[in-house]
Amino acid sequence: MADQRFQLYDTTLRDGTQQEGMVLTVEDKLAVARHLDAFGVGFIEGGWPGAVPKDTEFFRRAAQELQLRNAQLAAFGATRKPGAMVSNDPQVRALLASGTPVVTIVAKSHPRHVELALRTTLAENLAMIGSTVRFLVHAGRRVFVDAEHYFDGYRLNREYALEVVRIAADAGAEAVVLCDTNGGGLPDRIGAVVDDTRAATGVRLGIHCHDDSGCAVANTLAAVDAGADHVQGTAHGYGERCGNADLFTVTANLLLQRGLEVVSLDQLREMTLSAGSIAELTGIPVRTAAPYVGAGAFTHKAGLHASALRVDPGLYQHVDPALVGNAMHTLVSDMGGRSSVELKARELGYDVEAGSEPVARAAARIKDLETRGYSFESADASFELLLREELQGAVAGALECPFDVETWRVGVDRRPGGGTRTQASVRLRVDGVPLSAAGEGNGPVNALDRALHTALDPFFPELAALEVVDYQVRVLPGSAGPGGGSGAAARVLVTFSDGQRRWGTVGVDENTVAASWRALLDAVRYVLLSGARTGGERRRALPTAAVAD
Repeated sequence: MADQRFQLYDTTLRDGTQQEGMVLTVEDKLAVARHLDAFGVGFIEGGWPGAVPKDTEFFRRAAQELQLRNAQLAAFGATRKPGAMVSNDPQVRALLASGTPVVTIVAKSHPRHVELALRTTLAENLAMIGSTVRFLVHAGRRVFVDAEHYFDGYRLNREYALEVVRIAADAGAEAVVLCDTNGGGLPDRIGAVVDDTRAATGVRLGIHCHDDSGCAVANTLAAVDAGADHVQGTAHGYGERCGNADLFTVTANLLLQRGLEVVSLDQLREMTLSAGSIAELTGIPVRTAAPYVGAGAFTHKAGLHASALRVDPGLYQHVDPALVGNAMHTLVSDMGGRSSVELKARELGYDVEAGSEPVARAAARIKDLETRGYSFESADASFELLLREELQGAVAGALECPFDVETWRVGVDRRPGGGTRTQASVRLRVDGVPLSAAGEGNGPVNALDRALHTALDPFFPELAALEVVDYQVRVLPGSAGPGGGSGAAARVLVTFSDGQRRWGTVGVDENTVAASWRALLDAVRYVLLSGARTGGERRRALPTAAVAD
């Protein structure tokens, strides 16, 4: 079980949703909350009831639909208004109406914000904090106070900032969270201010950092080292401007680097899965280079690294990727050599040696192909096909492609009214039997894909689930011919899925459609040869529905 003495507080559903381009429905927020709870956070801040109608609805539905096992739900709001009675303040009443066991209120700790933004006196601001906290505590709520702009306020008027902390704690706040709201702090200063505040007040402190200086995670760890035991952050560092401290990175660092079991080891092993699930819901892809959970977090490319990794993976990895649910990957490129090919082959399940002749040939071919524009970094399937060609005869069970291509054609017709129609036709041989098929789509690649499915699916049912999920074209630098940029060679990267997994293929040609065709064929060959490799049976008799010549 996680250490309950340390508080891990997520504010993805409130602060995180202030990120540009992020729009979550109530249904989305409920789903994200379930993933956060499964990950093991102690508190989930759901939003600002009363101020944001969607958040009010979220809390209403959460009371009926959320069954949280690890976390408590928190509602966010502000102190009462200047000169108002706290019991009559509609925003404070909305916090109670949300029904959450935890309430977090934001309070001003910067004198100029008090005078210019709240338009009240420093003394009244302290009274607002004290009366609001007492009212909520008396109503049976656990209360946290976010001391907004604390570090800037501390620099301007240390004594007033400290008094905000004391007033909140004396009124019953469980912890006072020091906020680097503008995100300009650096670790040494953050740590020093937290240390001084803790020594001067004796209050339980939290930390809430923004990433405008690129130091949100480092600042959070510095605050913990200085005595803060309540940490706030967001999934993937979502948030306004440059975002917040990334809660996944912070959590892994606290557990693996500081020994603080803020989530259980089992939950940490699910972190990459949790991160991916939340990214799917928000529609913002996980950054490839994201620490711990990114696809590239444990990915190696250079040959020097690969040689060392063959001896001991720990030589170029600061933690075992399995601890956070990730895995080591090897990128095959002209920067690598035989060691990279060996590691990638082993990652794909082939038992090969770096010094073997097939691996040497594969490495040489990759270097040659990449000089001509190929890239295998995102094309594992194309790499595996190349490897299998070099392993023919060296590995039992290596198979030739089970069909042959005779011709293919693509045409685009203009329709009456301005529309266009793209048609493709293919002529193939399966088991020596010639057949032809046609397909129509919204473009050449879509039409060719449909034509291939029409031709091959009756013979090979495993192809039915194959679909294109991403398509990228890049004009290769320095490849332009007499026609300039429009005559340049193109590299096409295509990502496919069978509903359970994804893989990529690559094609290069002076003709973009031809490059796309190469990538499509690689995907089909990969599916069929993978099935043969794993012992899957293939239907080879000519179906009655096939169009044979």
